[in-house]
Amino acid sequence: MSNVMAVGGVLAAALFASTVATEPLVAPAERITISVETVNGSGCSAGTARVSTAADDTSFTVTYSDYYVLAGDGARPTESRKNCQLSLRVQIPQGLTFAVAQVDLQGFAHLQSGASGSQHSHYYFMGTSPTAQTSHEFKGPYSDHWRTSDRAAGLVYAPCGEERNLNVNTELRVDGGGAGNGTSFMAMDTTRGSVRSVYHLSWKEC
Repeated sequence: MSNVMAVGGVLAAALFASTVATEPLVAPAERITISVETVNGSGCSAGTARVSTAADDTSFTVTYSDYYVLAGDGARPTESRKNCQLSLRVQIPQGLTFAVAQVDLQGFAHLQSGASGSQHSHYYFMGTSPTAQTSHEFKGPYSDHWRTSDRAAGLVYAPCGEERNLNVNTELRVDGGGAGNGTSFMAMDTTRGSVRSVYHLSWKEC
């Protein structure tokens, strides 16, 4: 991937640190299943977000087919900011719990000179405070794929013995940079290339 861009990773909570380093994660002996319970937001209308689990159960992937923001010539104001909140039911073997250890997001951006875009995320278990919030800024001129990678500085595990959905909330924004500056967009959308969001899991015994 050429010219990977992740400008100014600003953390809204000091639980994630921008990095590309990875460490082996221990997977459970039995298979897990992840299903989408609810989907809300202007960035993921019904049927446009899918979740799949890695064969070794160390991660799951979310793919979007209609998640992009647009600003500038011909764009409506409502198109410049969109979000997607997924409520995921994670069924795991008894006696184990998990945390989100690392999040790798990808997309495509076409930003005119003077334009800017941003990607925001937070993740938490239902009924608890947000476990992590991250923000990344992107500056034009730029026209290529982008990628961010955020690794947990402190793991927050799901409560043992309780069924708590994992909520994943992402947001995209773009600022066109003023009238007459052409059109800019930012996407986390599989229709614009091989784009996916990968959530790496850490496991432990209760």
